[in-house]
Amino acid sequence: MEGVMMKAPERIAIAVRRSDGQIEVKKQTLTTILNKYPILKLPVLRGIITFAETMVLGVRSLMTSAELYGEDAEEYKPSRFESFLAEKLGREVEEVVVYSAVVLALIFAVGLFILLPALLSGLIRPFIRSHVAVNFIEGLIRLGIFLIYLVLVSRVKDIRRVFEYHGAEHKTIHCYEHDEELTVENARKYSTLHPRCGTAFLLIVMVISIVIYSFMGWQNIFVRVLGRLLLLPLIAGLSYEVTRLAGRSKSRFVRIIMYPGMMLQRLTTREPDDSQLEVAIRAFKEAAGHILEREAEEKVESGADTGLVGCPADA
Repeated sequence: MEGVMMKAPERIAIAVRRSDGQIEVKKQTLTTILNKYPILKLPVLRGIITFAETMVLGVRSLMTSAELYGEDAEEYKPSRFESFLAEKLGREVEEVVVYSAVVLALIFAVGLFILLPALLSGLIRPFIRSHVAVNFIEGLIRLGIFLIYLVLVSRVKDIRRVFEYHGAEHKTIHCYEHDEELTVENARKYSTLHPRCGTAFLLIVMVISIVIYSFMGWQNIFVRVLGRLLLLPLIAGLSYEVTRLAGRSKSRFVRIIMYPGMMLQRLTTREPDDSQLEVAIRAFKEAAGHILEREAEEKVESGADTGLVGCPADA
């Protein structure tokens, strides 16, 4: 909400443009279960864990941004059920609210992108014998619903503001990766599209799911939905690895593969104004300040220019 969250290896920072025009920042140390259990850093597994942690982190950041925004933001009041759960589980109400939001989001996503396509594909099953063909069509239906969903939400005024800050985030990262001093003037000239964007990740999830689900055979609706749910973590993990490799590759072949995902970002990013770029840059510097200081020291020692600022490649 009127801000940007930047994620560095050791901490995150949320910068928000308050209702009075000032930029408010909140930083916190980044904790991940990946550091506690090194085996989870294996390929695919790390993608599954990162996907789950990112969902929780996203909801927390949204709630924090509402708090930082100021008096105009409506204070969320936990429901009786959420308060009941917090009391019974011995957890803070805010923590219960966060995880409740994640569960509701998952239920919505399952209904819209798994259950609905499965039901619609069932309508054409009597006319097509091939299980592979019907499952493939189901995947195309899922992809179509996803694209329609993005088009519709991009027309919502508040979401357009979010997408403008999304564009400011990408411009900021590009500026760092091009070894330029992080200023509004320098960041302004860069693209709002970025190969490691979550939008591209979601499209890769859709494509990989089409391939895998196509060979699952044809069962009743409950078995089909359950099978797709059980395979979803694996698909998310594979998609993470593809996105990770693509973001680090400069080959023409990889750029061609990632091109649809880049173009899809035209729906989820908008050109930001200078005040939004300022917020993104502030979040960037607060999240990666220790890295910037280390890089500056290394440049001083090597006698190079110290103008480089930014954040880690996987931010």
